Amino acid sequence: MPIDTVERFLNALSPAHREKVQELPPARQQELADAWERELERDHDLDTLSELSPAAAEAEAAKRVIESADGG
Repeated sequence: MPIDTVERFLNALSPAHREKVQELPPARQQELADAWERELERDHDLDTLSELSPAAAEAEAAKRVIESADGG
């Protein structure tokens, strides 16, 4: 069974951010996960990093989404 987008997004987050996102309503978690997917798809630097380390690219995209959501 494939892992859903929210679960993949949560796995890419740091432990502190993961806990914070898990406290959000499911709809908001999905919004953030969707933003994370878009970040991975559109950023060419992440695409290059993904070839070297997919986990690092996913973590960087997750960090960007959380920082953007926090207004920073």
